[in-house]
Amino acid sequence: MTQASSDIIDQLVGIAPGSALDAIRARRPRARANAERTYRELFAPQAAEGLPLRERLAVAAFVARLHRSEPAAAHYAGLLVEETQDSALAAAVAAAAASDAAHGPYGHFPSLELRSEDRDGPTWAPDAEQAAALGPRLMAAFIHAHLVVFHPRGAGRDALRALLAAGFSTTEIVTLSQAIAFLSFQIRVVQGLRLLAG
Repeated sequence: MTQASSDIIDQLVGIAPGSALDAIRARRPRARANAERTYRELFAPQAAEGLPLRERLAVAAFVARLHRSEPAAAHYAGLLVEETQDSALAAAVAAAAASDAAHGPYGHFPSLELRSEDRDGPTWAPDAEQAAALGPRLMAAFIHAHLVVFHPRGAGRDALRALLAAGFSTTEIVTLSQAIAFLSFQIRVVQGLRLLAG
């Protein structure tokens, strides 16, 4: 029996030590170590500076579902329940993400040469039940996360002002942005490696 890897990307892909995919990842040891360190700094229980862990994990579960990554969504939802003992919150996060129909990316380019690539698309907004279950901070964080994932060109000053109005500090906004960006990276790596495995 092989010992399970402690590397989160290995776990999400199902990479066994000594396998062909393990050898592929071993070719980039610094990238592998940096990805794991970033994951731990953002989502480990002691990673509380900048944004409460509860909110980090809720946003992570939401973003993973927006990317339609079942392994990542299950992982972060499981961490959310494990760390908060709040299965109702995890259910509310899943319901919020399930209510989204976006496929993106959407947005409008300022350059006339790229106008042919402009695309309109839906933004996410909670219904009354979701707003009550999530509360104002998570609601604002999810709206922002959806913008970053599906409307990256629209996630500018107004979006940041909305987070400030919801009570986020500038440090918390930086951490939120780092978490969303890292998840996009992590999920793309996982999806690519799963394709190779398949």
